[in-house]
Amino acid sequence: MSTISTPDTDAPSAETPDYPMTRAAGCPFDPPPTLHTLQTEAPISRVRLWDGSTPWLVTRYEDQRALLGDPRISADSTLPHYPHAGSAGQKERRRQSRSFIAMDDPEHARQRRMATGAFSIKHVEALRPAIQKIVEHLIDELLAGPKPVDLVQAFALPVPSLVICELLGVPYADHDFFQANSKVLIKRTSTPEQGRAATERLVDYLDRLIGDKLAHPADDLLSTLAARVRAGELSRREAADMGLLLLVAGHETTANMIALGTLALLQHPDQLARLRQSDDPKVVASAVEELLRYLNIVHSGRRRVALEDIEISGVTIRAGEGVVVANDIGNRDPAAFPDPDRLDIARNARHHVAFGFGVHQCLGQPLARVELQVVYGTLYRRIPTLRLATDLDQIPFKHDGLAYGVYELPITW
Repeated sequence: MSTISTPDTDAPSAETPDYPMTRAAGCPFDPPPTLHTLQTEAPISRVRLWDGSTPWLVTRYEDQRALLGDPRISADSTLPHYPHAGSAGQKERRRQSRSFIAMDDPEHARQRRMATGAFSIKHVEALRPAIQKIVEHLIDELLAGPKPVDLVQAFALPVPSLVICELLGVPYADHDFFQANSKVLIKRTSTPEQGRAATERLVDYLDRLIGDKLAHPADDLLSTLAARVRAGELSRREAADMGLLLLVAGHETTANMIALGTLALLQHPDQLARLRQSDDPKVVASAVEELLRYLNIVHSGRRRVALEDIEISGVTIRAGEGVVVANDIGNRDPAAFPDPDRLDIARNARHHVAFGFGVHQCLGQPLARVELQVVYGTLYRRIPTLRLATDLDQIPFKHDGLAYGVYELPITW
């Protein structure tokens, strides 16, 4: 890797901060204070990752959008100096199971197109009544059961799991299996051996399902991928890897947003009251976008490698150097969002980068939006006295995960 000297930032030194960084005590919804400092004082600067590598960290919203939309930036996780997230276990998992989000065009676009139809706005909107039915049923069970109850296990996790299982054609009866293995995959502390074993179990499972769909196709996304296998457009392993990505991403991120969003609203009762008292879908949709901006479930940044030298904001990122785009602090940039540390569900926050930006932005964002709109528009009106059953400082947050959230959320009413 070339030694870099720029007007604003020197080459890596012993003082290069570690990344990810630690959140401030008592501020579980806010990015780490060091990120705020870097955004103001050194918006493109070096950080040190778990493996000792020192990629560039990009903290300003405008720079993030520029880089994520730049074809000179690669998402290919096999490239040297790719800034792998998490740990050696996470790196090993990506080596074992590589999906289209870690590829560049044209292969990225070719594989992505195979799943696009299932996540189109038109198709997802057609699912809204079924999602509403799932949410209503789970709330009925909450109200009929004992309290306090853990909202994560009783509601936040089942909602997106049921939806993604229906969409993919995965039996929901297997949810304990795939949820347990998913947790291993997204935990930073998982060892390479644990990551490898969990990946093998899930890929083997999805390969068997692809085999079932080859023999008995149905109206689901795995059957669509199986048809691509039959046509010679995908290998079974590629189809299983894609199924793994969609299954894990399809339930983990939304489940965390449901629970963490509920907790954030309970800590901001004025915003919760505005949401609960409105029956306007636009108010609910606005609240979803603001919570996505404010919370940032993906809190380890978007990982990239420069294919060519890139000049941006007075810094030269050399070809072959790693780049981490910290979307959590980008969504708190005052140049893009006035008074960014305030939760305001009336804010126009649709331009946030919680789903990324450019050709690699999240494929499943239309589905996530509808799920969250149904949940946030239903749960608090059905249970208007919903409240925490413990103190905030007793809530276990997922500081050790690639996806941020809470492990448990005891609630009552």
